[in-house]
Amino acid sequence: MANGGGGGGGGDGGGSSLRMSSNIHANHLSLDASSSSSSSSSSSSSSSSSPSVHEPKMDALIIPVTMEVPCDSRGQRMWWAFLASSMVTFFGGLFIILLWRTLKYLWTVCCHCGGKTKETQKINNGSSQADGTLKPVDEKEEAVAAEVGWMTSVKDWAGVMISAQTLTGRVLVVLVFALSIGALVIYFIDSSNPIESCQNFYKDFTLQIDMAFNVFFLLYFGLRFIAANDKLWFWLEVNSVVDFFTVPPVFVSVYLNRSWLGLRFLRALRLIQFSEILQFLNILKTSNSIKLVNLLSIFISTWLTAAGFIHLVENSGDPWENFQNNQALTYWECVYLLMVTMSTVGYGDVYAKTTLGRLFMVFFILGGLAMFASYVPEIIELIGNRKKYGGSYSAVSGRKHIVVCGHITLESVSNFLKDFLHKDRDDVNVEIVFLHNISPNLELEALFKRHFTQVEFYQGSVLNPHDLARVKIESADACLILANKYCADPDAEDASNIMRVISIKNYHPKIRIITQMLQYHNKAHLLNIPSWNWKEGDDAICLAELKLGFIAQSCLAQGLSTMLANLFSMRSFIKIEEDTWQKYYLEGVSNEMYTEYLSSAFVGLSFPTVCELCFVKLKLLMIAIEYKSANRESRSRKRILINPGNHLKIQEGTLGFFIASDAKEVKRAFFYCKACHDDITDPKRIKKCGCKRLIYSKMSIYKRMRRACCFDCGRSERDCSCMSGRVRGNVDTLGRAFPLSSVSVNDCSTSFCAFEDEQPSTLSPKKKQRNGGMRNSPNSSPKLMRHDPLLIPGNDQIDNMDSNVKKYDSTGMFHWCAPKEIEKVILTRSEAAMTVLSGHVVVCIFGDVSSALIGLRNLVMPLRASNFHYHELKHIVFVGSIEYLKREWETLHNFPKVSILPGTPLSRADLRAVNINLCDMCVILSANQNNIDDTSLQDKECILASLNIKSMQFDDSIGVLQANSQGFTPPGMDRSSPDNSPVHGMLHQPSITTGVNIPIITELVNDTNVQFLDQDDDDDPDTELYLTQPFACGTAFAVSVLDSLMSATYFNDNILTLIRTLVTGGATPELEALIAEENALRGGYSTPQTLANRDRCRVAQLALLDGPFADLGDGGCYGDLFCKALKTYNMLCFGIYRLRDAHLSTPSQCTKRYVITNPPYEFELVPTDLIFCLMQFDHNAGQSRASLSHSSHSSQSSSKKSSSIHSIPSTANRPNRPKSRESRDKQNRKEMVYR
Repeated sequence: MANGGGGGGGGDGGGSSLRMSSNIHANHLSLDASSSSSSSSSSSSSSSSSPSVHEPKMDALIIPVTMEVPCDSRGQRMWWAFLASSMVTFFGGLFIILLWRTLKYLWTVCCHCGGKTKETQKINNGSSQADGTLKPVDEKEEAVAAEVGWMTSVKDWAGVMISAQTLTGRVLVVLVFALSIGALVIYFIDSSNPIESCQNFYKDFTLQIDMAFNVFFLLYFGLRFIAANDKLWFWLEVNSVVDFFTVPPVFVSVYLNRSWLGLRFLRALRLIQFSEILQFLNILKTSNSIKLVNLLSIFISTWLTAAGFIHLVENSGDPWENFQNNQALTYWECVYLLMVTMSTVGYGDVYAKTTLGRLFMVFFILGGLAMFASYVPEIIELIGNRKKYGGSYSAVSGRKHIVVCGHITLESVSNFLKDFLHKDRDDVNVEIVFLHNISPNLELEALFKRHFTQVEFYQGSVLNPHDLARVKIESADACLILANKYCADPDAEDASNIMRVISIKNYHPKIRIITQMLQYHNKAHLLNIPSWNWKEGDDAICLAELKLGFIAQSCLAQGLSTMLANLFSMRSFIKIEEDTWQKYYLEGVSNEMYTEYLSSAFVGLSFPTVCELCFVKLKLLMIAIEYKSANRESRSRKRILINPGNHLKIQEGTLGFFIASDAKEVKRAFFYCKACHDDITDPKRIKKCGCKRLIYSKMSIYKRMRRACCFDCGRSERDCSCMSGRVRGNVDTLGRAFPLSSVSVNDCSTSFCAFEDEQPSTLSPKKKQRNGGMRNSPNSSPKLMRHDPLLIPGNDQIDNMDSNVKKYDSTGMFHWCAPKEIEKVILTRSEAAMTVLSGHVVVCIFGDVSSALIGLRNLVMPLRASNFHYHELKHIVFVGSIEYLKREWETLHNFPKVSILPGTPLSRADLRAVNINLCDMCVILSANQNNIDDTSLQDKECILASLNIKSMQFDDSIGVLQANSQGFTPPGMDRSSPDNSPVHGMLHQPSITTGVNIPIITELVNDTNVQFLDQDDDDDPDTELYLTQPFACGTAFAVSVLDSLMSATYFNDNILTLIRTLVTGGATPELEALIAEENALRGGYSTPQTLANRDRCRVAQLALLDGPFADLGDGGCYGDLFCKALKTYNMLCFGIYRLRDAHLSTPSQCTKRYVITNPPYEFELVPTDLIFCLMQFDHNAGQSRASLSHSSHSSQSSSKKSSSIHSIPSTANRPNRPKSRESRDKQNRKEMVYR
């Protein structure tokens, strides 16, 4: 060094100053701006003065020093001081812990031996010593116990502070993690500087922050140390090692006024606890998310830590090489190097040059490659398996949404959306949110995408409150639950839906729920849910109840099931130019059921008058109204009245039920104004008029006062003393300008006050907001006390009120008899043949002891409604397995006129024994349909039975011969009977000689199987069910048509009540609650109240072949028939059941009929038409049958041929008829024959 520095020393004053080599690397110590500039100038002058001088390698260890930065005066690197502080702390603490454990062990061994010696001495000395000699020992033991207790309490306190069991502990844990990430960020910032540099603590802001962080880490380390049970294992933990190599160097850095980047990268290991922190914050809740965060945190922390080590050794160099083999790499280049190394790519653009770096890479490849190969695929799998539909619904302001759950499949969803989003509805501003725990398949996903503007799907379960919160169930307008109609276990499916209801109601009790149920008896379980309230809009659509109810109504009026199914289903109009039966059928199919408030122009008019005006003038068919009480006590009570008759006067704000093809057409009933629209012939021109707006603006002044005053004082508007003179003047002016009513409100209320006060008012505020209003019981038909012949004193029918005989159930809605044993109603073939059954209903049922019950009670109840007289009840004969019928009998033993023929519907002998050719209807049901996986074979039994019956041949005289052999002639064949004049029936239609002419209705599960019922039709197998001939003729019924009831009930819950009123024969919520208690009907004594319940209309078929309407049957207009039937008999016509080939000019032998719903006024009638009508209950029809006993059926009894076709006979000599219209109407009513 003397030779190398001679020249330089002389030039620089004897070598007193330090020199720096021109090839100083980035890892050497850096100076501030002033020192670096001065040193660079001196070095340049030195090198220029002696360019040939060669400097030795040891000059690389010499660093420049200025007096401004008090670094080491000798210019040496101090990295070993930082590392030594960490090593001394770690090993020193470890040594102290081991020493303490050794001493404690030795002390324990010594004390244990001494204790044994003292105990032996105590035993040898005996226990005769005084208590005073033992007191010092007890005091020492108590002191030790007190000391241990204090140490334990401190240890417990420290444990609680770091365990995140309290709010303070959670805040502390989260704060430590956040500060660790902050320290790591400071490391990232400092990594751009040299590894070791001089820094002034008072001037370096990052060093001050890092110092504050590490002081906090030191305090937290102390808490962890106190709380640790095993100090040795605590000292060796990863977090402890991180603190050892990061905290002490900071204090050394402050003391030496220099910084060493060193092992501060170990702070990245704190990322391993990231999942724990997220769990503390209740962010991670699922196992997959926790596992995913764990894998990511371990992978990233290992990656960043290894990159930090490579950055340290590569920028420092090997110590044994005097740090000369270093290379300048940034921290992020090292991160890149580690990634390409773990992935085994190794581009070679960046690599390790130092021996330490290469040695580390050798071992890191082994572990990193294994981690990369195992962690990365698992991370990708977890990310890929994340629920695609796992988000949350975002509610749109001003737009309602509903939640649909349950059985979500392509078929159920497509059927629901087709009806819910039908174009005939008003603008549906409702978003549909589907929630299901299984992700949709490709077809269902494509369906959702086609309706993406109104449909969203989320994966989850309604049984999970978290998923309910995701779909915002608390703000949903309703929740609809779909059921699997094709499941093998209906009870299990119902139980699943009931659990869904419980879960939803438990989360939000006020949510409106509409659910599908398969079995009628399972509806009772919904009543056990405290928050279930049908008054608030909760509805249970029982598919078995409605399906069998539709079929039962077809037994009374064939084809009615098709008509009702089309009414509540949204069908698009299909125009056909050819004059075929499909043209008229499809015109009727386009009709649906709607509700709309009636115009004030109808106030005060009777129901038949308004109904006629709507049909003739507005081209609308009104079949029912929602009656609102005018009494103060029951003002909020509402009832649905179906064809209530001429006793009812329309009130202000009455809701009407209409049959129309479009919701816009129904608006005419609301906009109609007598002053403006009286002379308009085109109903399309009936729109909102100016005077209607004037009336509403002026009426708003006194509307509330008028209602309150008139209803309170019971006077008319003019005589009301509560109304001011000015308001009364406005009323008079408006009344003269626009007469709204010819009667006062008081006239409407008096006739209904008697029956409206029978039950308390039950109307919720929520129900008032919806258009449909409150759903009502079917027994809400008008029970006009002053018009009811049953309740007039001295009436002949008062004799029927026998207090000792129970003829009806406790509600008065159904015929009832004492329970009968099943053995008493079982018939053998010979007994059935000798009974000569006629005009009865044959029910062919397939089932065995293991079949699921279909609920035959729902089929029998409509046929036993009390609005039929006893002699009008059709005898019901079940043909099927006796083992299955025994299981159903518990719900059937209270109904009269029921018999059972054990056998099989496939046996022609059994079918002939029950005179199937003389029945009014043959019903084919199966309880085994859902036990077959192949959908094409699900209906095989019903199809085989139907084809078997249609292929049978009969003798046209066999029925009469059997009747004469038993000495019994059916009354329908007795011309001399005064109760049977010639009617459309056995006398006027040829005897049934082939099974094709037997009226049959077959239940199907699979819609496509309808093609097998009629071999002579030309229906395409892909044709929709409602377009097929068997469905149009009313000979086939599938449960799938009931899917439309879900959306229909949502938009108007009164629609379901109306359908159930027409279909079930009088089932009410009160009756359901009673059946839920006893699972059977309870008999009741006849009282005026129960007998009044019989006064309700029913569906029937009117024949045009003879009677007062015979003149209209031959080329007359349907509108004339409608008006005449309504005015004369209060019968409301709503459809035609026409022969399929009636439009042909040539005669046809085909006896098939099809349904025409709501034909127009000018529709031409033919003599063979049967008219669907809603007829009033006739109290006098049962007087001539008073001799008939109301007893249960015996094997010797016979039933009359009493079809559902009603004819009103006309006298032969019409000129001799009474001229008075009232007398003619009265005579016609007495001569009505029900057949």
